Formats: sequence, structure tokens, C-alpha cells
Amino acid sequence: MNFRRPAVLLSAAILALAGLGGTLVAQMESAERGILPVDSSGTLEIGGIKVDVAGKDSYSARYAGWRIAQREGFKALWAKTNKRPVSEAPNLSDSTLDGLVSSIVVEQEQIGPNRYIATLGVLFDRARAGELLGVPGQTRRSAPMLLIPVTISGGAATSVELRNPWQRAWAQFRTSQSPIDYVRVSGMGVDPLLVNAAQARRPGRGWWRNILDLYGAANVLVAEVQLDRLYPGGPTKARFIGKFGPDGRTLGSFELTAKDSADLPRMMSEGVQRMDDLFAQALAAGIVRGDPDLIIQPPPPVEEEPDEIPTVPTVMTVIISAPNAAWTDYGLAVIRSIPGVSISGSGSTVTVGYGRGPAALRDQLIARGLSASLAGTTVRVNSAPGAPAPAPAPQQRPSP
Repeated sequence: MNFRRPAVLLSAAILALAGLGGTLVAQMESAERGILPVDSSGTLEIGGIKVDVAGKDSYSARYAGWRIAQREGFKALWAKTNKRPVSEAPNLSDSTLDGLVSSIVVEQEQIGPNRYIATLGVLFDRARAGELLGVPGQTRRSAPMLLIPVTISGGAATSVELRNPWQRAWAQFRTSQSPIDYVRVSGMGVDPLLVNAAQARRPGRGWWRNILDLYGAANVLVAEVQLDRLYPGGPTKARFIGKFGPDGRTLGSFELTAKDSADLPRMMSEGVQRMDDLFAQALAAGIVRGDPDLIIQPPPPVEEEPDEIPTVPTVMTVIISAPNAAWTDYGLAVIRSIPGVSISGSGSTVTVGYGRGPAALRDQLIARGLSASLAGTTVRVNSAPGAPAPAPAPQQRPSP
């Protein structure tokens, strides 16, 4: 998704960065930030497939294990999608599955000289496998929701300011089968200044409007996890809380446990799945939705004044009553000086075309110092007492 970054937000970020001192500058320049979200818009995933295969060598065993993962993965995904037993899933040939599988995800593996033990995930291409799985090519999604993952450990709250297992789990979460249209931040650039644990607790809608407009979202979801470690590296108890909107409305919570630090990624991955289900239930209940009050509306378009519609000239007769030809020529010259007038003919009686009509032509002639009267479509022009006399024609001097 392309983000629009208004100048006001970038300016505010720069000012905040300049005012918070060297500690924040070091944090912004640190390499311990930024986990890019996985793009999974065109795939369907099933994970947790366990294989234990023997072969003549390690390569053969691994290849056979991946083949088994493809077969079992398709059946498991079919059963999950259609909510039917795995035994009813269709059996597809390996050549057909090769055309449907996008990639194999290695969750855990142990490779021996002639044995392969692993936990694998399989990614299927949505466009090619969707029809066989009963999955539509496109699913109905929510309005874009800005996701803020917050981790609270030892009393300190962290979001994307530093890399952490909770943010990583959300970055690796494949959203193609979720009804929520997540807008996930990577933690790079100005993300730690704008989308952080402190911002998740601010109810002020003015700043939220700017942030949501920047990331192209219609509302905000906060996925919070509170970690309680028995001792460093030991068992960890986690309480997950889902919140919605700038006001932090609680949608629900649940608890999970990791037996040690090595088990923490598994717990976080399971927490993401259950949190997504929690958000999906709130969406189905009509709670999670876009808020028009948080969307910056573009200014109304400026209505351009329509151009003047050209009018058809009114044809009228103009009669010039003048004592001599010089006055007649002068009256014709005055008529020709009026914008939009066309004259046909010559002499004291002419045909005139004027779009504004006979009355307007009479008023224009009077304004120019002539005496004019109107009778229907006939305008009669007389020389006014104050009109300037036409210049006399030059006389030829007699030859000596």
C-alpha cells in the first residue's frame, strides 16, 4: 500500500526528533529496528505439518518429506476451508500439487545422513488453488486498519521502536485469509516517532486523523501483549489484549504460556492467530469498522463558472435620420464600435445583428451620444445635439 506523507507530519517528526535529544537520534539510527511485513495477498498457507522420512541420502529424504508436506498440506487446508474432515479431502497427484504450491516454509528441521525430520508449512497460490479449495479469488475485507503491536515487559511498553518477537510475529503473519485489511508498519523511517506504544494510549483524535491519513487507514487496532517471565530464559506467561479505536475499546483477551525462550516465537505466532480471530469476530459483530470522523476529507472541488453560452444574434433594422451623408457615415461608425454588432448593407437603412437585442442596442447608441428610439425590431437613430460633428471633407485647391 502506498502511503501519502503530508509535509506537516514530516515537519512535526523532524521537530520532535530534534527536540528529544541524542538518545532518540541514536535510536533512529540504530540497526535494531525495522521488520518488513510479509506480502501474502496472493497465497494460502497451512502450517504445522510434521514429517519424518528416511531415504538413501539426506537430499532424497528431504525431497520426500516436502512431497509429503504438499499432500498433507492440501488436505489440511481443504478441511480447514470447508470445515470438513481431512478424510474427505480429494487426493491430487504430485504433478498437480507442484503447479499449486508456491513455496515450502521450513519452521523446524533436522537433517541426518538418510533421515529428515521437520515441521513445515506450505504456501498455495490463491489464483490456481482457490477453486479446488473452495476459496474465492477475492475475499470481503474490512476497511484498512492501522495495526499497532505493543509489548509490555518489565513495566516498559514497546511497539516498533526496537525489534521484538511480537512485532516479528505480526510481520510474518500471512493476512490473505484474514477478513481484516491490516496496515502494518515496518518500524523504519519515522514509524517509531508516529506509531509507538505511547501513541496507542493517546485518545486525541486530531493527531490520529493525521496519522491515519498518512498510512491510508480508516481506524486503528492495538494488539497488546503483557509478558511475565518467571526468570530470564525460563517459562513466560503472556496475556494478550485486543483494542480498537483511538479510545482503546477492549475487544477481548486471552492467555498463553511459553515453556522457555526457545518456545517464545511459537507462542507469539499462536497469539497472532488468536488475536486475528478476535478482531474478525469484532468485525462480524459490526464493532470494527472505519470511522468517518477520523478520515480527513478532501476539500470540495472548486466549481468553475460556466462559460457564457453564445446567444443567437437578433436581427433588426436600423434607420439613420441625418441631415447629410457625413452624419450618416458617422452614425454607422458609432454602430460598428459597439462590441458584438454586425452590419449588413450601406446607406441610411441597414440590417444589424446584435445578441443582446434591440433595446440594448438603443441604450448603447444613447450612451455614445446619439438620439435613438425603438419600435419593435426597428431602431431609429437621430443625431443628438451634443454629438460631435463629422470632420468636413478636405477641399481641393484650384490649380493656378
